[in-house]
Amino acid sequence: MTLVVKLGGEVLAGPARATLATELAALWSSQKKVVVVHGGGPQTSELQERLGQKPRKIAGRRVTDEGALDAIKMMVCGKLNVELCAALVAAGLRPVGLHGASSLVVEARRRPPKVLSGAGPEPVDLGLVGDVVGVGHELLALLLGAGHVPVVACLGCARDGSTYNINADVVANGIAVGLAATALVLVTGAPGVLRDVADPSSRLPRLSRAASAAAVADGTVTEGMIPKLEEAFLAIDAGVGRVHIVGQLAPGDLARALAEPGSVGTVLEP
Repeated sequence: MTLVVKLGGEVLAGPARATLATELAALWSSQKKVVVVHGGGPQTSELQERLGQKPRKIAGRRVTDEGALDAIKMMVCGKLNVELCAALVAAGLRPVGLHGASSLVVEARRRPPKVLSGAGPEPVDLGLVGDVVGVGHELLALLLGAGHVPVVACLGCARDGSTYNINADVVANGIAVGLAATALVLVTGAPGVLRDVADPSSRLPRLSRAASAAAVADGTVTEGMIPKLEEAFLAIDAGVGRVHIVGQLAPGDLARALAEPGSVGTVLEP
């Protein structure tokens, strides 16, 4: 069984990182091969501000100019990738840090302007943002087969050497599809998809495509959750077994989410 686990930047700080590493080690010890993909949005925004940049987002998506891309390379591919790999080492795993330029493990091309959900009717140019056009599944399979945990930062690379910011959910989806993963788990700051973002008890255990579209249309789902759901359903269409959206994890939650879909977070259904 191969799993892809995406970690949002909001869950990579402090004690949560060590808890996640322990959960991933438990999955690995139960004969589940794991590829980890991570973002770092909050940390990148903080670094941008320290560098005198003003972060910009449109409908939950980062607008990426040269300065923002440099911040992503420094924070996401650098500091956060190193710290996450170190936490996994401490949990007894053998991680290998990667990014798109690591033998094109995430091959990308620049995304053209397009209409975005929640951003009005006009096409939006997000700048140096890429789409996944290929995944180095041979490299990932080689690492997994040798007992290593690939830890992939959300940066894509084109064959001409151009690098692009790619939303970590998009990278995770592309890798999950490329590996024909049994499940994709998106670990985020929210405990799943909520009817009311201010009320964690309003978690939706299961969510269909139709219900998701209705929730976006009526404003229940907003900002960053919109592209997360859109990309997740694309992964399901492409053959990924299940997609789970879960939040901060207590011990055992990750295994329970996989064994009992809907018991933790939100499981997406066609």
